[in-house]
Amino acid sequence: MTPGGRAQAAIELLDEIIIAARDGAAAADTLIARYFKTRRYAGSKDRRAIRELIYRAIRRAGDPPVNGRAALVGLAREDAALAAAFDGSPHTPAPISADEPGTPQGVLPRWLSGRIAKAEHAALLERAPLDIRVNRSRSDREAIMALLPEAVPSPFAPNGLRLPEGSSIETSEPWMQGLIEIQDEGSQLIALAARAAPGMTILDLCAGAGGKTLALADDMAGQGRLIASDSNRARLSRLAPRAERSGYAMIETRLLDPGREAAALTDLGGSCDVVLIDAPCSGTGTWRRNPEARWRLTPARLTQLTELQARLLDLAAPLVAPGGALVYAVCSLLDAEGADQVAGFLTRNEGFRAEPEPFAAGRPRGAGRILSPRHEGTDGFFVARLVRS
Repeated sequence: MTPGGRAQAAIELLDEIIIAARDGAAAADTLIARYFKTRRYAGSKDRRAIRELIYRAIRRAGDPPVNGRAALVGLAREDAALAAAFDGSPHTPAPISADEPGTPQGVLPRWLSGRIAKAEHAALLERAPLDIRVNRSRSDREAIMALLPEAVPSPFAPNGLRLPEGSSIETSEPWMQGLIEIQDEGSQLIALAARAAPGMTILDLCAGAGGKTLALADDMAGQGRLIASDSNRARLSRLAPRAERSGYAMIETRLLDPGREAAALTDLGGSCDVVLIDAPCSGTGTWRRNPEARWRLTPARLTQLTELQARLLDLAAPLVAPGGALVYAVCSLLDAEGADQVAGFLTRNEGFRAEPEPFAAGRPRGAGRILSPRHEGTDGFFVARLVRS
């Protein structure tokens, strides 16, 4: 494909991605994969180049572009070689006129201006490294580093290793043998905040595909009761094969009916040593992995999320045993989802108190701690550990 052909393909895909973000449909990666599946003529170099163009355009636009052409024109204003590809020949974009508007550059959607410290902005869109967690029941960091020479110890998580961005780990022997799991270091620290130990009863309330559930199982040495629940059947179904590969048969799963979760959890009332809530959130802390997520977030959606987070906290409170802990986390840098959310919970639930340091990494924020790409090199997270009297 010519540079112009690649530019035209990027425009077409950006059109699809913009519409999908507006409508809450498929993610960019999924749309790109579908596009190339029906266009076998695009070689591997073409695919890489087109994908790179798309993500450059996505990363530079805080607000959703008007369309794919506007997104790429904005990028071309900063890239003479790309601008030259708009030559109007067959299967290429029409030339850019002098007064044609392009999408303006930005990090945050304009409506979020001032809600994330400006010093954090640049790192929110940097390339993310690949972090893995060593399954301690089967191996240790030194053994894995011998098998993966590019791996280095992660700065904070004791079982974490960091690999260069783009490393192919799911074809490696350590991964296939269940010795490691792919997990951002921040996510590993959230699991450590639970202080799981053998023999405990632990509920991972919003388990999703079970990344943190597996970390909890490892800390429990496979002994005790560990329940993974979620309201999304597709996500939860991904846990079973992962647990089998890692060797943890003790994990129970519960599919919850949205709005009726309490009925499915009544048997756990007052019995959980730990309830972990990795709550649904805006994902502002993971924009470096999912930059188009900025285009999906709206004020109305944020309101829905904060209401859900408050409800999940109140749902979890009576499940915690006296002296037990509720660990609340969001992959967000917004106080509305983190510090403010926990402050509201503590006001409503006087039987809980915050432990100031669920782990050493990060910085204090309200009753919890915050991690960010700029300061810790992890995804952005807020974490609080709340102990019941």
